[in-house]
Amino acid sequence: MTNQPLKRFLVTYQIPAAVMDGWMQTDPKVRETSEAKLRGEWQAWDTAHAKMIVDSRAGGKTKRVTASGVAAHRNDVVITQTIEAESLDAAAKSLEGHPHLQIPQALIEVMELRDMRL
Repeated sequence: MTNQPLKRFLVTYQIPAAVMDGWMQTDPKVRETSEAKLRGEWQAWDTAHAKMIVDSRAGGKTKRVTASGVAAHRNDVVITQTIEAESLDAAAKSLEGHPHLQIPQALIEVMELRDMRL
């Protein structure tokens, strides 16, 4: 580890909307058991990586804003986190094997956050 300040990264945990729709058709007892298992594994991952996690948020209803106006929208982002790491590669490497990736077609994107102040 260097003496350089850590950089911040936006992490988006995504699941295709069609996969989520299919999951919601699954028997509620099966869903409950699977979701409880995944929640436990996710919490264990968060605990093991607590030093790098700045913030975690679950996604909610979405609006899309364009030059034409505002409209209801649905995207694949289900959770966001802000994490700190030395580099983009280090941030991405820390997410390898994350429990979220057990979900069919799930993915995680990591993007460096840069200061916009001029």
